[in-house]
Amino acid sequence: MKLGNLYKLIGASLIMMVFVAGCGKDPQSPGKEYAPNMYVSVGYEPFRQVEANPINPMGISMRLPVAGTVARRNYNTEFGTGDSARVDLMVYNLHADSIDVAARILKNPIPLNEKSLAEGKVLYDRYCQHCHGATGAGDGKVGDMYKGIPNYASDAYKNMNEGHIFHVITFGKARMWPHASQVTPEERWKIVHYVQKLQKGS
Repeated sequence: MKLGNLYKLIGASLIMMVFVAGCGKDPQSPGKEYAPNMYVSVGYEPFRQVEANPINPMGISMRLPVAGTVARRNYNTEFGTGDSARVDLMVYNLHADSIDVAARILKNPIPLNEKSLAEGKVLYDRYCQHCHGATGAGDGKVGDMYKGIPNYASDAYKNMNEGHIFHVITFGKARMWPHASQVTPEERWKIVHYVQKLQKGS
């Protein structure tokens, strides 16, 4: 046998041995893994757990809420008087891809008045002006670096309704990132009032 063929045979045998060594009788075993901590996190992750957590009760990484914790759906704020004053601002509970549904069903629960509009302007100046500009023309300082920021008064945006705007603030769209972690639902609805004012060019 030629030396070259012998090397090929030895190489093929080694490769086969590696494949065989990576297999096992346990059908649940993934075999040998390269860098297993890339697949199974070393840290405790509540939504992905492979082995029992020795620290927490019942061996789970997900902890139960503290006693007395208020559920997110119970975020209520009163507007007006009487039985109709109680409004659940978290009722939107829509998926990030449901912008058409939001535009169709969401209505602003906060009354439009001078106070809510003034508060909306303060919030807009704080969270939106750097991109969208003081008048909503898309000419904020960030717009100098990133193009494509809309002008609210343009034909494509001036007719966007309140549900659409609220959904975009909540989940983001295109280059705009979600702002749900920065502004509460109540604050988002106040910003919606002010954005709709800018849509009219006023």
